[in-house]
Amino acid sequence: MSGESGGAVGPRRVPEASGVDLARQALAAAKEQARARGAAAQQKKQARRGGLRSGARADGRDPLQLGAALERLKTERGWEMPMAVGGVMGRWPEIVGDDLAKHCVPLRYDDDPAERVLTVQCDSTAWATQLRLLAPQLVARLNADLGQGTVRLIKVLGPGGPARRFGPLRAPGSTGPGDTYG
Repeated sequence: MSGESGGAVGPRRVPEASGVDLARQALAAAKEQARARGAAAQQKKQARRGGLRSGARADGRDPLQLGAALERLKTERGWEMPMAVGGVMGRWPEIVGDDLAKHCVPLRYDDDPAERVLTVQCDSTAWATQLRLLAPQLVARLNADLGQGTVRLIKVLGPGGPARRFGPLRAPGSTGPGDTYG
């Protein structure tokens, strides 16, 4: 009888793998190992970040352009008004005009909500008087530029006097000619 009848069957012969098949098997194994390493690395990274991860949607950790980052920082820290007033200090000649800007300079801004005072110093008493007369119009112009209520008062300082020296012709305790300096 031949092997065709239902008799005992011998061991099956498995064809030996050729070079191409071995290469495919090695590639598949390498891909699987790489996937496993990648998944492990992703889990580690996720654990370090506390489970948060940046995905397809924007969140607070995404990179921003410099201007947008500064705007966000300004808003978060409440620096809108001081930065706006700082911009006014830089644009002082545009706001008040060249003639006034040559003789009067802004010194500081107190942003206490009860006061909101801009302090300006003039180089002569005549210009200080002129600025005091123009103060209401200047406050209106500044508030139109910065927002209502940003500046409530302009404090005008006259020029600083000369250095006070003590000498043989000076009376002790004398303040000098006060009507000339302020």
